[in-house]
Amino acid sequence: MKSINVGLLGIGTVGGGTFTVLKRNQEEIARRVGCNIVIQMVADKDIEKARHIVGSQTIVTQNAQEIVANPDIEIIIELIGGQTIAKELILQAINNGKHIVTANKALLANHGSEIFSAAQQKGVIVAFEAAVAGGIPIIKALREGLTANRIEWIAGIINGTSNYILSEMREKGLAFSTALATAQRLGYAEADPTYDIEGIDAAHKITIMAAIAFGIPVRFEKAYIEGISQLNNEDIRNAEELGYRIKLLGITKRVEKGIELRVHPTLIPIKRLIANVEGVMNAIVVKGDAVGPTLYYGAGAGAEPTASSVIADLVDVARQLTVDPKHRVPYLAFPPDSLSDTPIVSMEDVQTAYYLRLQVIDKPGVLADITRILADADISISAMIQKEHAEEEDRVNIIMLTHTTQEKNINRAIDKIEKLPSMTDKVVRIRLEELNK
Repeated sequence: MKSINVGLLGIGTVGGGTFTVLKRNQEEIARRVGCNIVIQMVADKDIEKARHIVGSQTIVTQNAQEIVANPDIEIIIELIGGQTIAKELILQAINNGKHIVTANKALLANHGSEIFSAAQQKGVIVAFEAAVAGGIPIIKALREGLTANRIEWIAGIINGTSNYILSEMREKGLAFSTALATAQRLGYAEADPTYDIEGIDAAHKITIMAAIAFGIPVRFEKAYIEGISQLNNEDIRNAEELGYRIKLLGITKRVEKGIELRVHPTLIPIKRLIANVEGVMNAIVVKGDAVGPTLYYGAGAGAEPTASSVIADLVDVARQLTVDPKHRVPYLAFPPDSLSDTPIVSMEDVQTAYYLRLQVIDKPGVLADITRILADADISISAMIQKEHAEEEDRVNIIMLTHTTQEKNINRAIDKIEKLPSMTDKVVRIRLEELNK
């Protein structure tokens, strides 16, 4: 049976999982693809650790250039992360005519257009299933499984760290800082969790999905990004009381003015399946015009779940090696010359509903002043509750849910409300999505 030689750049958590799963399921994978896929060389800074994982049958080096330049290597798996060295190695590998499998969402979100263009010129494949949602085959679903559909919107829980923190805050009443510390202790969050908790990681992933869904270039720089670090238990409890859960969502929608591309905490009705995804799990809802809403659920990270996607890409590449480049599935589902320059809608023009929490002095006329400002901004209220502030009896919290309105309207209204003499704090504003149409 023919063998396909693979070079692995980086054998950390995912790299080690990839080597282990490929070795364990070698026979099954070979039966499916019709040839043996062999990791011939591994590059890693930690030589001893790498040798411990791969044994004596695989060549180990500290110099990734050796692998990229090796004429016997047909496919490069890039799992070193980052955007500088990884980009250089990938572009060199492409120039050398090698196919690429990567899990590097930050690199693709920021430099995908350059990488895909280079790959097209050389007639090589760039596969990246593992870059979005770990073990969930969402890229293949968007690019191939839903190809008959005009995708209308995507909404996803695509960062397990943030979802774990929000689950802990809701279930155990923990403060954000405590839930974050727990996530770090359990290995669910990095020592520097900024990318996760501030929504950057999720924005990388939704950017890639938007490009595939709508046939646009990757435009991470246009994404609106808001994280979860400012959320508190009070709003999580209030949302629950109103029949909603708060999740960090990556959202992209096709609308009249262009494409929405945003990441932020979002109220979702409890009755939606995605609202009940807890812990470090990921879930993505894709709405197609023909199929309706479809849900994809699974592990968004971890050694073997992510390895599952990496190896699926390896198999895909192996199957397409002899296919004319013109007949392969395009990197972003649409041929490069048919990508559109549809604009990304500014956040001010986004239309959604809102949760508002206002702390005010408890006196006559306050509510009338607030509702008047909302009415003047063409904002209608769908639900409202009033709660006394236990420690300061002269203050109350007013919680409102609005109907759908433009972001610029709510911004204008909040600015006026915060100037009222009866207001004792800033307005808390969290966006709300029904995800039903």
